[in-house]
Amino acid sequence: MGYLVSFIGILFASLLLIGWVDNKRKGTVAIIATLMISALSSTIAIKALAGQTFMLLLKGSLVTGTVSLVVDPLSAWFILLINFTAITGIVYGAKYMQAYLNKPSGFTLHWVSYVLAHAGLLAVCAVQNALVFLIVWEVMVISAFFLVIFESHKTKTVRAGINYLIQSHIGIIMLTIAFIWVSSVTGSFNFTAIPEFVSNQKPLYSFLLMLLFFVGFGIKAGFVPFHTWLPHAHPAAPSHVSGVMSGILIKIGIYGILRMVFLIDINYLATGYFILFVSVITGVYGVMLALIQHNLKKLLAYHSIENIGIIGIGIGLGCIGLGTASPVLAWLGFAGALLHTLNHSLFKSLLFYGAGNIHQGTSTMNVERLGGLIKQMPHTAILFLIAALAICGLPPFNGFISEFIVYQGLFHGILTYPFPYMLLLIVALFGLVLIGGLAIFCFTKAFGAVFLGVQRQRPLIGPKESSLQKLIPMYLVVGAILTIGIFPQVFISVLNLPVGQFTGHLGASADAVQPHSIQVLNHLGFYSGALLLIVAAIFLYRSRRQQVSVCSYSATWGCGYVAPTAKMQYTASSFIRNYRKLAEPLLSLQKFKKDVVGVFPVKAGHTIHPQDKVEELLINWPLHKFRVFMFKLSFLQNGRLQFYILYGMAFIMLLVGVPFIIYLIRFFVNFLNTI
Repeated sequence: MGYLVSFIGILFASLLLIGWVDNKRKGTVAIIATLMISALSSTIAIKALAGQTFMLLLKGSLVTGTVSLVVDPLSAWFILLINFTAITGIVYGAKYMQAYLNKPSGFTLHWVSYVLAHAGLLAVCAVQNALVFLIVWEVMVISAFFLVIFESHKTKTVRAGINYLIQSHIGIIMLTIAFIWVSSVTGSFNFTAIPEFVSNQKPLYSFLLMLLFFVGFGIKAGFVPFHTWLPHAHPAAPSHVSGVMSGILIKIGIYGILRMVFLIDINYLATGYFILFVSVITGVYGVMLALIQHNLKKLLAYHSIENIGIIGIGIGLGCIGLGTASPVLAWLGFAGALLHTLNHSLFKSLLFYGAGNIHQGTSTMNVERLGGLIKQMPHTAILFLIAALAICGLPPFNGFISEFIVYQGLFHGILTYPFPYMLLLIVALFGLVLIGGLAIFCFTKAFGAVFLGVQRQRPLIGPKESSLQKLIPMYLVVGAILTIGIFPQVFISVLNLPVGQFTGHLGASADAVQPHSIQVLNHLGFYSGALLLIVAAIFLYRSRRQQVSVCSYSATWGCGYVAPTAKMQYTASSFIRNYRKLAEPLLSLQKFKKDVVGVFPVKAGHTIHPQDKVEELLINWPLHKFRVFMFKLSFLQNGRLQFYILYGMAFIMLLVGVPFIIYLIRFFVNFLNTI
């Protein structure tokens, strides 16, 4: 009980203090509050990962019933990754937000929302009462909405925030329907009622319940086709908020799906193949859209969708392993999903922090206008490159470890299962390979267009390296990325208890899986560490040699041409032109082209604006039809008082007439039954 009282006390005290201090100190108060809340919750989480599950029963009310607060190993894993990214985000954001000190208002709401969002995310991981769960989920959603619309003077930002808010509440409606369905059968709102519901219902109803939960949590996670809010909200938000949203906010959807997989004992084979199918589409579609983006933050947003697909592939494999009683596949699937959840929160938050440095250094996110920033922003360039290599799944970084585990699961399933079952696994394997290849292609384009070459357009302000306060949290993230890449066995052992919640009855653990594949990770970590030491030694040797040698500088030989311009280099669009031509039937592109005409042509140009085809089909087209329909009814609002009185009378007649008609129908049916 002491933990809960301390948590609530720190939360309310920090919210009051943020409102009391001036704008320059609000960020400092938010940092202290985040550190204290993180320290408190991490203490509980570390104990849970050591096998000491935290449980607290609250009396509740007549409506909610008993409220259970439980921090088991699964909750603990998510609490720790939430805290780490929340801390790096708040430290980075406190300095990032100083550029907005001249903004007349919004600072208090921003920092209050950040602390509330952090607290809401932690509460979601601990609460196991449906009604209270929905309340803290709503707190998290509303807080994130205010974080997104910090620059509310921009119409585009407000539109993105409202889009996020509406779609989040569609997800809440799905979750509410699922919880009410369970409560109507069991009479309880506690999560323990969910297994009771499943045990007394037909398999079809259990699968429908799982489908409701998957859609509700899948909207938050960003699975295709529920992803359309994400590419708008991430670019609209301040960069530290984008990093937190991509790093931990969408992961809470993954937590919800995993929690329901744990609670709902259904046909895991069918559920696994369903999740695997959706995840492969999500991953491939996300990276395909990322490649054609011009806005750097929107490019990163679509890569978040791609990585949610990779996490989903791991969850699907784990469910298939449960459905076929395969302990190796189940362990590899869930371990890969959980580890990639952590890994993505690290390198994606680092990428968004790097994008924030670029934005504040150049005042643009359009990669077509950037170039050559490695000279003015060397630290940001190196940090961005490390994160890019990690997200591409290359050693010796953390992304390689989790993707390697998922690959091992796919190969194990393909080699173990007969033809009908292995077919989708083969498709998933090719999908994962395609995702990795296109990700490398995309970040080659992004890093090259932003940091290499020369500036394509003169920026409004001269780019310069970011301050130390913004670089320190970025280097902390790099440290975590390298630690996982070099010492994967440490994190694999920590995953034993969270994964064991799903696979314990199969006897699956890291020790049981060790002979098959996990042992390879130990060797990979050793070789990764050796590679880093060799690279560091070569770099130090080269630096010392340069210090004692005399260097001369001269212009690069230009093949006899001495007047190069920025236009004589690849643009981001021209770099991916071949891919765009191949994938164009699957994409939605708006092209604007002005050809070169005449002997002395005027200015020509060619611009491409990528669109999301799923968004056009599922959101834009229905909204357009709805607007057309409502326009046809606009004659009803004609400004004449007589018509408005008539509408009121018609409404009253409906209120009276409909029940009377229903009564007559019932009377007629009863009369027929008596004949």
